Amino acid sequence: MSILTQSIGSIRRACGKLLEQDCLLCSTASGEALLCPVCIDDLPRLPAQRCPQCALPTPHGERCGRCLAKPPHYDATIAPFSYDFPLDKLVQSFKYAHRLALGTWFGRQLAACAEELEADLIVPLPLHPLRLRERGFNQALELARPISAAYGWPIDAQTCSRIRNTPAQAELPWRERGKNIRGAFHCAADLSGKSIALIDDVMTTGASLNECARTLKLHGAARVTLLVVARALPK
Repeated sequence: MSILTQSIGSIRRACGKLLEQDCLLCSTASGEALLCPVCIDDLPRLPAQRCPQCALPTPHGERCGRCLAKPPHYDATIAPFSYDFPLDKLVQSFKYAHRLALGTWFGRQLAACAEELEADLIVPLPLHPLRLRERGFNQALELARPISAAYGWPIDAQTCSRIRNTPAQAELPWRERGKNIRGAFHCAADLSGKSIALIDDVMTTGASLNECARTLKLHGAARVTLLVVARALPK
């Protein structure tokens, strides 16, 4: 073994030690990973039997009564987790404490769930410019990057924009969220025949995602699939 090879190996081992960290949830050593295997296994996952359109649990994996009675504008929802403890704390840390490494980790979890999806374009759910300025980044765009890297689907963060700075959905009763978000998005491209992967972090009522999907469909999108990290379940 040459001196150069030995030196490179020593540098790599030293860098590996510098990158070692503690699990974000339990503080045990997790090497270079954000979470240890035990905490990953304990994250709240959605049941396998769920509505293919909105991802709410159903007895046999059939479409839920809500989607049958009033079909949403999106065609399917892919979501690995339910929005419960401690996953909710990780999402909040990502969005509000600027732990962008979590965005990469979440994006990889989404990519692993999207193996059977075929998409022409990834559209991160847009933020209004004022909200983007306050937060400093669009969490949906950060989630989209690992998915794009995994499948080669291009990201389009410009075509669809948020033109109304509506009150935060979380501050409103569930029944008022659809009305609050109406007309909030604008699309500037012809999406005729395209299959769109619409990305966001959490789906609660789905009002914002549904309105964005409606806008994309009005501009020709043939299919809109939601990819979200977590689905909030009705209490």
